[in-house]
Amino acid sequence: MMVGTQRVEDGSVVVNSTKSYGITKPLSLAGPSPADFKRNLDLEKYLVDEGLYESEEDTMRREEVLGRIDQIVKHWVKHLTQQRGYTDQMVEEANAVIFTFGSYRLGVHGPGADIDTLCVGPSYVNREEDFFIVLHDMLAEMEEVTELQPVPDAHVPVMKFKFQGISIDLLYASISRLVVPQDLDISNSSVLCDVDEPTVRSLNGCRVADQILKLVPNFEHFRTTLRCLKYWAKRRGVYSNVTGFLGGVNWALLVARVCQLYPNAIPSMLVSRFFRVYTQWRWPNPVMLCAIEEDELGFPVWDPRKNHRDRYHLMPIITPAYPCMNSSYNVSQSTLRVMTEQFQFGNNILQEIELNKQHWSSLFEQYMFFEAYKNYLQVDIVAADAEDLLAWKGWVESRFRQLTLKIERDTNGMLMCHPQPNEYVDTSREFLHCAFFMGLQRAEGVGGQDCQQFDIRGTVEEFRQEVNMYMFWKPGMDVYVSHVRRRQLPSFVFPIGYRRPRPSRHQNQPGGKSGEDGTVPNPSSVVERHVKRKSDSEMMDARPEKPEKRASLSPHSLDIVSPDNSAITTGCTPPVCNLRRSPGEGIEAANLNTELTNFAGDECNSGSEQALEVDSMALVQECPDPAEGFGKCVTPDSSDVAAIESVQEENLDRDLRSVSISVVDEVERGSKSCGGTRITGEIAGSDQLSRSCGQNHDYEGFEFPATKSDPFVGKGNMYSQSGIPEDLEVRMLPQNSCF
Repeated sequence: MMVGTQRVEDGSVVVNSTKSYGITKPLSLAGPSPADFKRNLDLEKYLVDEGLYESEEDTMRREEVLGRIDQIVKHWVKHLTQQRGYTDQMVEEANAVIFTFGSYRLGVHGPGADIDTLCVGPSYVNREEDFFIVLHDMLAEMEEVTELQPVPDAHVPVMKFKFQGISIDLLYASISRLVVPQDLDISNSSVLCDVDEPTVRSLNGCRVADQILKLVPNFEHFRTTLRCLKYWAKRRGVYSNVTGFLGGVNWALLVARVCQLYPNAIPSMLVSRFFRVYTQWRWPNPVMLCAIEEDELGFPVWDPRKNHRDRYHLMPIITPAYPCMNSSYNVSQSTLRVMTEQFQFGNNILQEIELNKQHWSSLFEQYMFFEAYKNYLQVDIVAADAEDLLAWKGWVESRFRQLTLKIERDTNGMLMCHPQPNEYVDTSREFLHCAFFMGLQRAEGVGGQDCQQFDIRGTVEEFRQEVNMYMFWKPGMDVYVSHVRRRQLPSFVFPIGYRRPRPSRHQNQPGGKSGEDGTVPNPSSVVERHVKRKSDSEMMDARPEKPEKRASLSPHSLDIVSPDNSAITTGCTPPVCNLRRSPGEGIEAANLNTELTNFAGDECNSGSEQALEVDSMALVQECPDPAEGFGKCVTPDSSDVAAIESVQEENLDRDLRSVSISVVDEVERGSKSCGGTRITGEIAGSDQLSRSCGQNHDYEGFEFPATKSDPFVGKGNMYSQSGIPEDLEVRMLPQNSCF
C-alpha cells in the first residue's frame, strides 16, 4: 500500500510523513527527539568499537574476488558452449552473471563474513554435471581456491569454498534462455518460467534481498538496525537457522517490518520498537512485508488454507518475493520459547536504556548458556580425518532440529530443549572431534508429580540411528549423546580465565555414577576411550554397531508417542493457523497496546522452579530444587514501566489510550456472539489499538479443525485482517462462522 505525503498533528508538533510501506498503516509517524539522536550516536559508536564494520581495504578485496569469480564462470560457460558444438557466434554471446544476496547484498556484512553468490547460466548448462563436476574441477585446480566443499544434496544446492581467504557460498540457477543478458533483471517473475524448484529456491535468495531493500522506508536506518540486531542475536545465542532459531534472512524480515511500522524512526528508536513489538507479537500470526502474490506459474506459496503443513508453523516469517514462503519453518516450541525470553530480555534492557539507567553494552551481554540450565545433552561428533569431520559435522548439525522435535514429542511437550548453536573443541584430545550442547528444562506451566522422570533414551537412540543413515557415511564417523549436569560440564566450553560458580549443597548431593574419588567421569573422556577401543578391536570397513537399548528405569514413565513418518507431533498440538481471508490480503498480528506491564510477568520466566536430573543414559527426572534458577527475565518495576511509557508516548504521533478502552469494551461485548473468539487487528505497540471481529464472505464456509492452544500464543489468537478501519469499527461474526 502506497499513499502520498500527508501531515499529521501530534499535539502542537506537525510531523511530515512519507509514503506508507507494508500491508497496513504505520503505527507511528513520530520522528526522533534530541534524546533519541544522542542514543543513536552512542549506539553507532558502540557498533564501530565492537568491530562490526570492515575496512575499506577489505571491501575492495571482496570486490576484486567477486570480479575474479565472475570471470571464471563466464569462461566456464563459454568453454561448455564450444565443447557442445555451438556456433562461433553462440560461443561469443555465451554468458553467465554473478549476483549477490544475504548480508553482503543487504550491506550488513562484517569482517570475515562469507559472500552469498548466485551464478545464473543458460538453459543448456546444468547443475548436476556442469556445475558440480566441471566447474568444481576447474576451481579445484586453482591455487586461490581452498576448502572446496560441494553440497549437491542440500535444500538449496551450494558449492562452498574460500577464494583468496574469503569464504564464498556459490549457488547455480539455469534459466530458460540460450543467452543470459548481462543486465538480467531477476526480480521479474519471468525468470522462474520452466525451471525446477531447487532453481526457484536458488533465485529467490537474490529476489528476496532486492525486495527487502525496496520495501523499507530508509535502507540506511534499516542496515544499521539489522547490523545491531544480528550482533545481539549472536551474543544471545539465537542466531542459527539450522538449529531452529533464526538466520540472516529471518532477522532482516523482522527488522524490515518494524521499519515499515515506524517509517520516521532512527536506528536507536527502531531497536527499541523491535523488542517492544516482538515481545508481544501473537505467534503464529505471520510477519509479512507485502501481500502474498499468486502467479500463473503455479509454484506453491505459503497458505495455511490450502497447505496442511503450513498450519503447524509456529513462527511464520514470510518472504516478500514470489513464490512467498515461510523462511522460519525450522522453529520449534522449544526454540520459540527461548527467543520469546530473549525478546523480553531485550525489551527490559531497552526500557532501562531509555531511562538512562543502562548503557548499550548491557543489551549485548553474552548469554551465559552454561549457567542457565542444570542439565545438558552433550553431542560428540568424531571422524577419521578433517575432511570427513567437516562433512559429518554439517550433517549431524542439520539433524539437531529433529532431536529437539523428537524430545518434545516423546515427553508430550513437557521437556524443552535449548540447542546451543556454537560448536566446541577440546584441543587436548588426540582424535578429531567437536561437541555441541543442548540445555534441558521442564516446560513452564506444566504440573506433575515430584521426582517425575522423562525417559528419552529411546529418543536419543532413534536420533543416532537416523544420523548414521548418512548417504556419504565413512568408517570412523560416529556420534555420541550423553547427559551432563552443570557441574560436570567440560572445561573447554568455558573461556580462558572463567571462574565457574561454586556448586550449591544440593548440587553436590550424589545423583549419578561417580568414580572412586567421588567425581563424575567426563563424557569426553568416555568418548575418547570408546574411540580407542574401536580402533583397537574393530575393523574400520563397516558401520559401528548400535548399542543395545536398556530397559526403562522410570517409575513414572510417560506414554511414548510413536513416530509418524509423515510428521512429528508433540504432546500439545501445535496451533492451527486459522485464516479467513485470501493470502493476498494482509494478515498480521495484533493487540500490543494493553499488555506491556502484565505480559512480562505472564510470559517471561526463563528459569525453572524445578531442576532436571538426568542419568548417564538420558533418563530425565524432575525433582524440586530450592536453588535459584539462572537466566530469568526480570519484570520491570511498575514505576519504571509507567515512566518509560510516558517517555515513549511523547515521541509517538498520537495517544489512543482513551479510545482503546472503549474499543476493548465493545469488542468484549461483541466477542460473546463469536463464542469468545476475537480476530485481532494490526499490531499497536504502545501507540494504537484496533480489534475487529470481521467476516470474509469469500471464505465463509472455510473452517480449520479445533486444536489445543499453544502455551506461547494465548487465547483467541487468530489471524488478523489487513488494515485498520479509520473508525475502529467492530464487525460481528455470525454464530456459525466462528472458528
